Amino acid sequence: MKANNWFQFLLATLLVGGTVAFATDVPLVPPSRNHTPRMSFIENRSIRLGVDLNLGGAITYLAPATNRELNVINSHDWGRQVQLSYYSGPSPFHPPGTVISTNWQSLGWNPIQSGDCFGFKSTVLKHSNTGHRLYTKLVPMQWPMQNVPGECECEVWLQLDGPVVKARCRLTNHRSDHTQYTGRSQELPAVYVNAPFHRLMTYRGGQPFTGGALSQVEARLDLDKHWAYWLATENWAAQVNDAGWGLGVWNPAAVQFCGGFYKQPGVGGPLDDPTGYIAPLRTEILDHNVIYDYRYELILGSLEEIRAHVYRRAAKPAPPAFRFQHDRQGWHYLGAADTGWPIRGELDVRLNGVTLQLISPHLFTLAEDAPKLVLEAAFINLSTNAVVFWRPLDGKEFSSEQSQPFAIVPDGKFRRYEINLASSAGWRGAIARLRLDFDPAGRKDARARLKVVALAK
Repeated sequence: MKANNWFQFLLATLLVGGTVAFATDVPLVPPSRNHTPRMSFIENRSIRLGVDLNLGGAITYLAPATNRELNVINSHDWGRQVQLSYYSGPSPFHPPGTVISTNWQSLGWNPIQSGDCFGFKSTVLKHSNTGHRLYTKLVPMQWPMQNVPGECECEVWLQLDGPVVKARCRLTNHRSDHTQYTGRSQELPAVYVNAPFHRLMTYRGGQPFTGGALSQVEARLDLDKHWAYWLATENWAAQVNDAGWGLGVWNPAAVQFCGGFYKQPGVGGPLDDPTGYIAPLRTEILDHNVIYDYRYELILGSLEEIRAHVYRRAAKPAPPAFRFQHDRQGWHYLGAADTGWPIRGELDVRLNGVTLQLISPHLFTLAEDAPKLVLEAAFINLSTNAVVFWRPLDGKEFSSEQSQPFAIVPDGKFRRYEINLASSAGWRGAIARLRLDFDPAGRKDARARLKVVALAK
């Protein structure tokens, strides 16, 4: 999530496991003015979409088919556009012999689709345009560093459906560093729009998909020194103009979002500094050899049209059931690591600190719809005492008031555990996250193996 004030100073915001930090330093002059695009377009009767093959195939153009001058995407520097952006350790990530910007060194490992903060661009390996679909394979650049390609490849598939861009994205890692770093918040994707689209709108209430009132998110990076973070319980947000028309972003796997506006709203085009920002977020562990996929959609239209599209496409809300057949389902750990990628039917989590905590992705469910927690799990060399914590929608932290102890049998055998959450006075209203705490009882070989974690009737 990049923003550049090259007249005065740079303000950078990053997420490390959900926490926010700031960095300031003398910025670099944005290179966009001297850039020569190499565009690939597709269009239908509703919209026209363009990716720049000299910027890793990032989306730099999206406009109504009837008004091609109305490009909503901002490309002031290589940290903007609509693009892929991934995060992992270490922090700082500074291989021997490389040059790193002190503006951005706290970001750690951060390959992005367009290029780096010094102006070096990502390399497209393969591109195809069928007239209906775009495909791009690329080597991204490490944003904080000078001309350092990522040890990975990215792929993006794009197609149009009326006023909607449907995207599928893939990261394939082959890092020489095999350390399993802690989960980091990923931008899925990062989206930047132009100055007229300064109203950031979303739904963040406790009755999603019922047509409740939308909220305007007020955040100015240049004034407040940070972006805003919130739980979008309908999984979308939009940057719109004063007439309520603009660009919506929907990621059905993301509940936490980040966004705001930078500099003066109102007047400015694709190469100007003022910009609006949205990113659906999800905390993920990105192993040295991971293959990580996600999907999102961009919707061009009025707020009513954007929301109506999400309502047509979204699945009926239901209590979440996490089955760890092929991936972590957005779970990550504190004081622990698992056996690594690929995931084969379970999370095999082992203590590497003094605590053993498993944390879910952000979610949404109503307590009354999910009175119990179901685990299919085996435990080894742990205390018999465990605790489940939950975060309410209107809370920011886990607390003992929202927790329930339960007993486990740490003999290594898989069992089905059912925890009666409804018996707790704190299990009420909208629930936004879970955490499972296990006591290693001083044992360094403590393990938790989980096949299923589900909220259920």
